[in-house]
Amino acid sequence: MSSGSVVIVGLGPGSPQQLTPQAQEALARATDLVGYAPYVRRVEAGPEVVRHISDNREEIARARHALELALNGRHVAVVSGGDAGVFGMASAVFEAVENGPQIWRALDIQVIPGVSAVLAASARLGAPLGGDFCVISLSDNLKPWPVVLERLRLAAQAGFVIALYNPRSHARPWQLGAAFEHLRQTMHGDEPVAFARAIGRPDEAVRLSTIAQASAEWADMSTLVLIGCPATRVLTRPTGEEPWLYTARKVEGAH
Repeated sequence: MSSGSVVIVGLGPGSPQQLTPQAQEALARATDLVGYAPYVRRVEAGPEVVRHISDNREEIARARHALELALNGRHVAVVSGGDAGVFGMASAVFEAVENGPQIWRALDIQVIPGVSAVLAASARLGAPLGGDFCVISLSDNLKPWPVVLERLRLAAQAGFVIALYNPRSHARPWQLGAAFEHLRQTMHGDEPVAFARAIGRPDEAVRLSTIAQASAEWADMSTLVLIGCPATRVLTRPTGEEPWLYTARKVEGAH
């Protein structure tokens, strides 16, 4: 059996300070880096490390390539932004293993956690994830749009704080606006909405609104959209600084 390995690494949301020491150690051992171009380029590595760059929608092909490299004795780091297990490459690698040759199941494969965008955005805003929450991708590349809308409706009806990944792109400019309209049918209207863009990077930006007034034009693919619930509070500050958001731990009516 080959002595190669695959490590699936979450690089965090963008700031080098949010790359964990465990991830740094895993990257330092890699002979090959595999991933989407912006993520591979974020990794500091010597000239002896081979970089394998692929397009955004080539996850399974990318995973298969990494597994073949490991089978040939290479130590491969498959990189994702944020946490590799949250809409990242970890599930793609295991999907490839499930549908590939049996020998791939004997490979040394490890997943290294990272700071997901929802955690970085929450910390930047205050504590909006203090109660129950869910994370939903607005992309309908791998699931039907009616399924996305139904999950949004049920999450809002259940009183979850909702974090939206992949909210808006050039190929999907209408979906976030449609999602907001759909949520307004279930929500009260005054629930806070935060647009947290590029958190931890030099161009980070935060904008606060309510679900009644939120505009899809305020988001792009670098934005995490966080929609509060009835237990989410906005704490204004006397100096005029940006308010804090937090979600109360106790649900109204609970004992």
